[in-house]
Amino acid sequence: MGSFTYLDDFLKEHVKRGPAGCGCAVAQNGELLYEGYYGYADLEKGKPITPDSIYRQFSMTKVVVCTAAMMLFERGRFLMNDPIYEYFPEWKHTMVAEEGEDGAFVIRPVKSPIRIKDCFSMAMGIGYDGEDYTHRMMKQVRANLAEAVGDYTLRQDIHAMAQVPVRFDPGTHFLYGFGHELVAGLIEVVSGRKVSEFLQEEIFDPLEMCSTGYRYFGDTRERMVTPYSMTEDGSRVPVTAMFDERHEPDAKYEAGGAGLFSTVRDYLTFSQMLACGGSFKGQQIVGRKTIDLMRSNLMNEQQMKDFTNSYLDGYGYGYGVRTMMHPGAGSSTSVGEFGWTGAMGTYVSIDPSEKASVVYMHNLDPNMEEYTHIRVRNMAYGALE
Repeated sequence: MGSFTYLDDFLKEHVKRGPAGCGCAVAQNGELLYEGYYGYADLEKGKPITPDSIYRQFSMTKVVVCTAAMMLFERGRFLMNDPIYEYFPEWKHTMVAEEGEDGAFVIRPVKSPIRIKDCFSMAMGIGYDGEDYTHRMMKQVRANLAEAVGDYTLRQDIHAMAQVPVRFDPGTHFLYGFGHELVAGLIEVVSGRKVSEFLQEEIFDPLEMCSTGYRYFGDTRERMVTPYSMTEDGSRVPVTAMFDERHEPDAKYEAGGAGLFSTVRDYLTFSQMLACGGSFKGQQIVGRKTIDLMRSNLMNEQQMKDFTNSYLDGYGYGYGVRTMMHPGAGSSTSVGEFGWTGAMGTYVSIDPSEKASVVYMHNLDPNMEEYTHIRVRNMAYGALE
């Protein structure tokens, strides 16, 4: 085993001027190589971060949900080129809001239907934010839905969102957003189970992930770390995290793009399953070649322009995950290393070539992702023998 001294020293210092607390673990071929926990789960109470600390995953939910959908793909339940309207008939007549040179929008039919592949790869045309016509209409549609039914479900959201024109013809651009809600809805349609039920029965239970879920159970509420916002003077102020209401036991919405909570150890087990060919303790959870498909780059030249930034340097995007294409851009990982990031600082890196994975977690806004994750990644892989 290599030395993780530099990673350990970095995390010790990191909690002094960054997140209140953090956890990190590295494993290879089923063996735990490094595990470290520093700082506080709650500064005001003096409650330390421990291996039992639970973090909001936000967009790291996507990796779990897309893995679940890939399991159904390899069971023959759908094809990637299937139009989504075959599973959600209300999406049969999707429109696009095309902006003209004068800033006005023309609403016209899409040139081709949204495919399941477009939903996985964030190429279906509805983003999370913005001030464009599509986003304004999305907010209005959801406001109307909430007024009509109160706490709505994923399927009700998908049905309502079919009214919203997309921003571009499907498959032509990358736009981070609603695609993975459609992937989660697809799981429900083809499996006949709620997303939470499928994840519990097909992933969490087999992998012995006892601290992961959408809604509080047992002592999970008490083990959740306090989220903090960092002010300009470096003070850390406790805040209410976005979507926390969806963790309540009576909440209805189960998202594909966010909503899970987990521990470092639970998520490390999940990541090791993917790094080691899809198996865990002799049980095949998902096929090795399905994982290879999942981490294949799907982007065309335009989509790469939409996607690439300094944090994602060297990466393309596959079926719900970033995937390393050019390690020489500044990474010590292998071609095909993959994973994703959560909005408040969670991070996973999975390298099947090395059968290695890295999980790092904190809950902080701003999340310091570029400063933290790239350093953690490089130090962790640098310590592998």
